[in-house]
Amino acid sequence: MNAPRRTSLYRAGSGTAASLLLACLLVSGGCASRPGVDVRRTESTLELGVPEGAVASYVLRPPADSGLPLEAAGYFHPLRSPSGDVVTDFVPSDHRHHRGLFLAWVEMHGAKDADFWGWGQHAPIRGRRIVNRDATATPDGFVSHNDWMADDAVVLRETLTTRVSRQEGLNVLDLEYRFVPESDLTLSRWAFSGFCLRVRKDGDLRISDRKGVVGLPNPSHVEPSSDWPDAPWYAAEQTLSNGHRIGAVVFNHPGNPPTLWHNHRDVRMINPCIVAPSSVRLAAGRPLTLRYRVATFDGPLPKAAVERLVPR
Repeated sequence: MNAPRRTSLYRAGSGTAASLLLACLLVSGGCASRPGVDVRRTESTLELGVPEGAVASYVLRPPADSGLPLEAAGYFHPLRSPSGDVVTDFVPSDHRHHRGLFLAWVEMHGAKDADFWGWGQHAPIRGRRIVNRDATATPDGFVSHNDWMADDAVVLRETLTTRVSRQEGLNVLDLEYRFVPESDLTLSRWAFSGFCLRVRKDGDLRISDRKGVVGLPNPSHVEPSSDWPDAPWYAAEQTLSNGHRIGAVVFNHPGNPPTLWHNHRDVRMINPCIVAPSSVRLAAGRPLTLRYRVATFDGPLPKAAVERLVPR
């Protein structure tokens, strides 16, 4: 990963208000205009942090040698715990299309069919790309615009608004995705795909909800009815080989469409899936907005803090 360019780092309180405004207007740079939030731009990423440390990297352009089966920008990796441990996995050997914290669908039908998830068994992945067009720093994060391309045609236009914070001792990302299809589009029904957190493979894994450790069997990727019921949140906790305990919580927003969760312990994924209850049809020009919150932690799952972070 390329080192951040020193000239693209701006902190609140450093320099005059005029220089801060100028920094915010620089497309190629980064800025943070609220104390406690840093946005640093490299050649291919936005590095996100708070004074206590790094939070995540947002990938504007995937590495050429990444091993991904398709060219897909717009994911977060690494995502870090407050102490700095990496929580996410990237291009693991068992599922090389998984890319940290990301959003994509496995089967889309419209003017051009596409699989932006990267599985490739039910829709094309060849010539399918998620391309970042621009990214602009905001007072507490950034806004990015991505085009979902099928060959030379835009299938979806994505606007992602990201807010970064340290709350209740946890690193927190608040994510709002706004998708506008260029033509009528159907997201086919599947047990998985959509918004996904892929955690690392080493160490044990426990998945919990507000009632405790979940004892449900792993869902089947071909049986949507086997997915877990909707809940305000599910958490993945791990004890690493060095003894460190880390974890991440994925929160579903109450305004999102009906959702089932494809949470698979062996695959190490937490996946609130809007296409598990049924297929989703999008009309040309009409936006679909999805909101999620993700929080990382160290030590045992801090349930009381997590409950205070539930979106309302």
